[in-house]
Amino acid sequence: MNYHLKLNRQYLILSLLLFLIEVLIALYVDDGFIRPYLGDFLVVILIYCFVKSFLNTPFWPTALGVLIFSYGVETLQYFNIVEKLGLQHSKLARIVIGSSFEWLDVVAYTGGIALVVFVEKIIIRNKK
Repeated sequence: MNYHLKLNRQYLILSLLLFLIEVLIALYVDDGFIRPYLGDFLVVILIYCFVKSFLNTPFWPTALGVLIFSYGVETLQYFNIVEKLGLQHSKLARIVIGSSFEWLDVVAYTGGIALVVFVEKIIIRNKK
């Protein structure tokens, strides 16, 4: 597998847009759906786009890698990693890593990657 660095402006623009949306959600939305679940849905898309911004990798391994990474972070939340690292007083650590495990987060991650796969499949079909 020879993946090389290559700037992809489309993915970079999408990454920046999604990052801005995530920041706006974090700063201005305090509800029971958009912040916890839509934010998680979007974050996997953000990570995927960010990786694709700089690495020319096939979409399946990239999407699965992002999904496994997300599951891993959620698993660390299950084991209270923020507290174990002594970062429980860090608002940034609690936002970035998260502080509580929830199965619906796993569903949101899966849904986000499912959307990525759906969109990538349409784009690939249209290119061929």
